[in-house]
Amino acid sequence: MRTKICEMFGIDVPILAFSHCRDVVVEASKAGGMGIFGADKCTPEQLEIELAWIEAHIGGRPYGVDVLFPAKFKDISAQRDADPYALIPKQHREFVEDLLARHHVAPLPGNEERQMLEDRLHLGRSTPAFSSNLLDVAFKFSGVKAIISAIGTPPPEVVERAHAKGLKVGAMIGKPKHALAQRRAGVDFVVAQGYEAGGHTGEISTMVLTPEIVDAVAPMPVLAAGGIGRGRQFAAALALGAEGVWCGSVWLTTRESDVTPEVRKRLLAAGCDDTVRTRSFTGKPARFLKSAWTEAWESPGAPEPLPRPLQHFLRMPAFARIDRSHCEALATMPAGQIVGTMNEDTTVRQVFHQMLAEFADVSERMRQIINE
Repeated sequence: MRTKICEMFGIDVPILAFSHCRDVVVEASKAGGMGIFGADKCTPEQLEIELAWIEAHIGGRPYGVDVLFPAKFKDISAQRDADPYALIPKQHREFVEDLLARHHVAPLPGNEERQMLEDRLHLGRSTPAFSSNLLDVAFKFSGVKAIISAIGTPPPEVVERAHAKGLKVGAMIGKPKHALAQRRAGVDFVVAQGYEAGGHTGEISTMVLTPEIVDAVAPMPVLAAGGIGRGRQFAAALALGAEGVWCGSVWLTTRESDVTPEVRKRLLAAGCDDTVRTRSFTGKPARFLKSAWTEAWESPGAPEPLPRPLQHFLRMPAFARIDRSHCEALATMPAGQIVGTMNEDTTVRQVFHQMLAEFADVSERMRQIINE
């Protein structure tokens, strides 16, 4: 296949595969696409370990790193010496504790929870300074060919540093005005992420958003994202004017994925209507797999989720407890509406092969229709 994205990165097929799992990133690049590693869960030290592993296993194929530059955030890093529990309203702490108790989720042993919160507080996550530290690590690795801003517009110095090193810069957007802002910032491509997508997403569907963004930023390349995991959706994205696709959720149920057994079981059983946009995980609207956790935050009397990053601060130890207790009812994670078709045990390469085979079938069908 030959599109602007293929030419930009020297890849065989214009499928960019986002994942927090390094194994998925490697397999996606080896399959002819391009893996994108989500760095937001890592410390700079952890990111260096992950990227070194990727470089050692990816066989010289290109890959990218995804970071966050939120325009709106509450910087709590100045309160490093504060009692971490004092940052969260009592009502919210009691609500979460009651929810966990009802599902028989055990506390973390000893002082582990407090230490977890203090470490998070000291790191200053979800701030431009923290993202800059992650980029310092990413710039060390020759295999990194793209930096993508998952949230927000990358600062000018980030774009300049990336370009000086020969890297391309991309950005996720959910509205035409966001795409125009990214173009002014100097990014090289944008990802039009529709309402169907997992994680942080807006309210415009992929079918409507993609052609509008293509027209708004032409001739800049656009990737379509949200509800894409089949060859027919891939073909539709290119028909809408996109130069490729960005897929995230479809890799969650592959054998390379590192999701917990409880989440994997729920993903495989889910239908396309088993996700919900919720602020209960990050403080910003994000699409997650429905669970007792998401339902509880929508129930009468539930407190309003806290702003980012305080909601992160609240839920982080809670989900450490949920994972260790193997509580399937509360287990959740970001997942798009494509989850309804993710019901087979498969590998990253098999997903690529299935998408491309179906894409070929669609292309042949369209040729027959036109010829007729």
